Amino acid sequence: MKNSKMVIPKIAVIGLGYVGLPLARLFGTKYPVVGFDIDLNRVTQIQSGTDKTLEIEETILQKVLRNSPNMKTGLYCTNNIQDIKDCNFYIVTVPTPVDSINRPVLDNLFKASETVGMVLKPGDIVIYESTVYPGATEEECVPILEKTSRLIFNIDFFVGYSPERINPGDKEHTIEKILKVTSGSTMEIAEQIDNLYASVIKAGTYRAPSIKVAEAAKVIENSQRDINIAFVNELAKIFNLMGIDTHAVLKAASTKWNFLPFKPGLVGGHCIGVDPYYLTQKAQEFGYHPEIILAGRRMNDGMGKYVASEVVKLMVQNDIKVKDSQILVLGITFKENCPDVRNTKAVDVVKELGSYGAKVTIYDPWAMAKEVKREYGIDTTKVIPKGRFDAIVLTVAHKQYLETKFKDLLNPNGILYDIKDFLSEEVDGRL
Repeated sequence: MKNSKMVIPKIAVIGLGYVGLPLARLFGTKYPVVGFDIDLNRVTQIQSGTDKTLEIEETILQKVLRNSPNMKTGLYCTNNIQDIKDCNFYIVTVPTPVDSINRPVLDNLFKASETVGMVLKPGDIVIYESTVYPGATEEECVPILEKTSRLIFNIDFFVGYSPERINPGDKEHTIEKILKVTSGSTMEIAEQIDNLYASVIKAGTYRAPSIKVAEAAKVIENSQRDINIAFVNELAKIFNLMGIDTHAVLKAASTKWNFLPFKPGLVGGHCIGVDPYYLTQKAQEFGYHPEIILAGRRMNDGMGKYVASEVVKLMVQNDIKVKDSQILVLGITFKENCPDVRNTKAVDVVKELGSYGAKVTIYDPWAMAKEVKREYGIDTTKVIPKGRFDAIVLTVAHKQYLETKFKDLLNPNGILYDIKDFLSEEVDGRL
């Protein structure tokens, strides 16, 4: 075996988004790391010491940055494939979304595999972190690496899978504080990969017995959360019909030691709203049609429409004409205190309200207006809008909203609908 001893790592991280950059920065504190991304604007921005995703503070990022790919430690970012040809570990962290009918889209993963294959050398190790269905690494990515590099899997090169667990916007559970699952294509390679991550992950590592087990663990982590949130969303619908405050019920129930504290709301993002479809797609290929997982997805995917309909009902009850009404939506990102708008379900609320003829204004102090416009074709503002509104709908619990004077923004008979129960005493209508 050509890779019998642990080599001195020189790491290439392919994809510098919410997952890749924090990982590259962390490894850069101990090893030479080259961050590769096809987006020149993203590369230039990072090399200047700025991270638009706000995952890494500028002072921390600038401390690890270097001006050349030839260094003993540190991070150098590039879009030039020649800068990663001397690396011996390649970690792929590109997005794996779903399409308009919720089928897995692995195009980014395939292109990244082709890129790595072009520079792959005997003895190199390729580690995938992107969310995939069980079997994708060995069945889909390895053949691309072999074809592009003309090398033989598990003889000339090796692979591993270590699912990302980064929580965008979370400054407490940062990457080094989250236990890392690792795996490799042979026992020896699995040990090397585990040792590599263990050298920088303070929380420790867990070595899975196979790549498929590690892949499956990733998709069920978020599928489990999705199902639990779908359950409380259904409870919210039931209790709403009964005239019972859902959040009060959950607060009472949570006094039991083993009650799981999930809350109702919109379930979007690049993980929880996507991962279940990767598992169900593979299950269907084996002839099994998942029921519980897909039922949870249907429930959560329909919450945007449900919220909009409840807002409209309250407006009608308050004698507010819905058509041409002015509605302010607070939040367009997929979660609080984070600029990430990938697969956000707040967009569903906005579009559904628009279908009733309402004129919707979106105020989000975190979202990047250009990105929202590009992804969804809607306008947003980071500044509190002037004027008064017939309804205000809080979809995302950004901390800035606690300082907002809603009485100055609402018409006399206007309603405030708080999905997250974030504003507490000021709420007139809630889920």
